[in-house]
Amino acid sequence: MRCIAILDIGKTNKKIFLIDEHYRIVWERGACFEETVDEDGDACENIELLTNWVKDSLRELLQLPGYTVVAFNFSTYGASLVYLDEQGQVLAPLYNYLKPYPAGMEEALQKASGGSERLCADTASPALGSLNAGLQFYRLKQLQPALFNRVKYALHLPQYISFLVTGQPLSDITSIGCHTMLWDFTRQCYHDWVLREGLAEKLPPVFPGNHVLPANIDGYTGIAGVGLHDSSAALIPYLASFSAPFALISTGTWCITLNPFNNSPLTARELASDCLCYLTYENRPVKAARLFAGNEHEQQVKRLAEYYQTPVNYYQQVAFDPAIFARLLAEVPQQEEPVSGNRLLQASRFAERSLNDFTSYEIAYHRLLMDIMEQQQFSSSLVIDGTPVKRIFVDGGFSRNTVYMHLLAAAFPQMEVYAASVAQATAIGAALAIHRHWNTQPLPADLVEMRHYSHGSIYI
Repeated sequence: MRCIAILDIGKTNKKIFLIDEHYRIVWERGACFEETVDEDGDACENIELLTNWVKDSLRELLQLPGYTVVAFNFSTYGASLVYLDEQGQVLAPLYNYLKPYPAGMEEALQKASGGSERLCADTASPALGSLNAGLQFYRLKQLQPALFNRVKYALHLPQYISFLVTGQPLSDITSIGCHTMLWDFTRQCYHDWVLREGLAEKLPPVFPGNHVLPANIDGYTGIAGVGLHDSSAALIPYLASFSAPFALISTGTWCITLNPFNNSPLTARELASDCLCYLTYENRPVKAARLFAGNEHEQQVKRLAEYYQTPVNYYQQVAFDPAIFARLLAEVPQQEEPVSGNRLLQASRFAERSLNDFTSYEIAYHRLLMDIMEQQQFSSSLVIDGTPVKRIFVDGGFSRNTVYMHLLAAAFPQMEVYAASVAQATAIGAALAIHRHWNTQPLPADLVEMRHYSHGSIYI
């Protein structure tokens, strides 16, 4: 059976998949291992363990009977750089993107680059400290100049995994374009500060995400992609399946609204409202808005479980009830002032509500989701309004939550709203990116499973 092997590396779970020509996952293996610490004692990925796992897994994979691996590709989390010396050896820890950023260092760079607002607008990156991979590299230069001078190449993590298979140090536009503060979105090149600080000469050439390279693993020869940032890879099945404009709300800890059909430059208001831009592997901008709604939901259902003496996951049994929705809609206290702007992005109203006001878990849970939906409507509208988008797809955890989905349909009555799912979307996206190089079959028509939610069905 002809297959492509995909390594999908998350912060916690690392997975390897074999995907056949019909985009069915026919074999998979997962792993997770302990973090280590960097020189400051901050937790970080163990790059040595990760490297050995990749090499060992691929060797094992090639020995599996019944499968012919014809290609490889890779997707990983972003905001992570691997520093290599002249001999291709790892020089430094794989620093965590949550590592505290030194006080004053970011501000000094901003001041030298025209100010925070201009730099963030140029690079389509909110100022996020270590979550801006370019600032990680800048920190290395400032604090460890001797080590910086030994760096031959700084590879984004997807390209490091590809390097282990191809031996070629390269960059990829999806990794460069994910809030790194490296890329000038207007001029389509590295930003002036990256050139000025000598970082660009240590960033290898950009290789197209839909092209392939020779791969060599213990004498096995094949082809491999350059690797992709996971958020960009997860969008590919939707771009491959739908030509009409759409927005995707990817839900998990963060609810990220992705609009591949919004080409307008980020405004100061959008940047201040946690908007950013990604780049697809075809170098198309994807405007995105982030909301920490999954995290708030997780915290509040613990509060509900404690108050109503239910299991923490009891919310999974709560179906949407239009009578509860109508009642709560009519009961909005007159003193409850409208909340607008960035206050909506900080926390929903629910954290300040008294659970004594709700006679049942079900009523309280509907109120929680209505408060979260108030935030979601504001966040998603930042990147949807004024664009040709007429359909919204939701994937991830909230796509299976009927309360959330019905409320979303009510919040966007002018849109077609769908709960959508792609099994292992990130891995499938990485395979699709190089489809023409390894697959002789046409793209399947059923890549995305969908369920439609009508706004009219929630009113009684």
